[in-house]
Amino acid sequence: MADQTEHRRLAPFACHGPASRGRLVTEKGDITSTSRTPFQRDRDRIIHSGAFRRLKHKTQVFVYHEGDYFRTRLTHSLEVAQIARSIARALGLNDDLAEAVALAHDLGHTPFGHAGEEALNRSMQDYGGFDHNEQTVRVLTKLEQRYANFNGLNLSWETLEGVVKHQGVIKNREEVRPAITDIDLKLDLKLEHHSSAEAQLANLADDIAYLSHDFDDALRAKLFTIDDIRLLPQVGSALANIENCHGRLDLARITHELVRRLISVFVEDILLVSNANLSSLGATHPDEIRHHKKPVISFSADIAADLETLRKYLFKNMWRHYKVNRMTSKAKRVVTDLFDLFMSEPNTLPHDWQIYEGQALSDMTKTERARIIADYIASMTDRYAIVEHERLFDLGPILR
Repeated sequence: MADQTEHRRLAPFACHGPASRGRLVTEKGDITSTSRTPFQRDRDRIIHSGAFRRLKHKTQVFVYHEGDYFRTRLTHSLEVAQIARSIARALGLNDDLAEAVALAHDLGHTPFGHAGEEALNRSMQDYGGFDHNEQTVRVLTKLEQRYANFNGLNLSWETLEGVVKHQGVIKNREEVRPAITDIDLKLDLKLEHHSSAEAQLANLADDIAYLSHDFDDALRAKLFTIDDIRLLPQVGSALANIENCHGRLDLARITHELVRRLISVFVEDILLVSNANLSSLGATHPDEIRHHKKPVISFSADIAADLETLRKYLFKNMWRHYKVNRMTSKAKRVVTDLFDLFMSEPNTLPHDWQIYEGQALSDMTKTERARIIADYIASMTDRYAIVEHERLFDLGPILR
């Protein structure tokens, strides 16, 4: 029933559930659902996963205790999913698949956002490095251990393809991370080809969400003012429209109206350009989109340039603001301290993490041990990492 409903509303170039290339593990004799498509099941498994719940207390830009109103990785993922779902429906694409990819894309993030990732990658340099996109794949295919018949979430081929190619085609196989190589060997994700249209738009929805909403958080944190950003592309015209329509408003209302308008401009641009691309291509199967010479879901050149200008402004005035730098500096020390201690004294790890797949960490090579320790640290929330650091180093509330 669900598959028939899906088929009636999707374009021929969309990914259709009944045509899915399947899952790594065939789930015979397990719970079946005629009311949900394969991609709806993927979405639901992601939402019910432990890794997804932990995003609630993982940094987007601001560490959790700096305010309850700032975005976290969880709220960001939900916002990306909403934008992706809306665009997908307007284009006749599979909104369930787009939503699943969007919800999963940040599951591998460390505590303290990119600051935590930078610190963990530095600590892991002699052991293969650390990358949050690869960690997402490890979470989805190995680290979530909840189901009776398999590790990971056993997601469909199409959802895993979208997550693996979240940032585009992987052209150089020598640079492919081990976890991605492993799942590609098992499922042949066609790394040299573009992803589905649904996954392409999930990637752009990520850009829209974080660029638009970071202005909201930065204005709330008083890192810059409305007057500071009036000359930025799209921002200035949006502010002028708000003032013409509504006159004088308080900062909270201005900020919300600004974010609404920015998202609307970027979404409408994607719809205009992508509809033209899809019409020109005349695709009748999702593989025609995968094999096309360039992505079919895209921004116009002008909007892409505007987004890059906004990104550069946020990098200088928000992401590298001295207040943010101070917090991220402390956060990096927490991650580095934890990694160094666990590497030198693996017996300080929780008991469940001292043994992996029947082997004691103390009996592993340093590279194997480092990877498990990285999994443990990456799984932490901000506040758990802070508490764990306090337990082990007794330095008090160092992130206050």
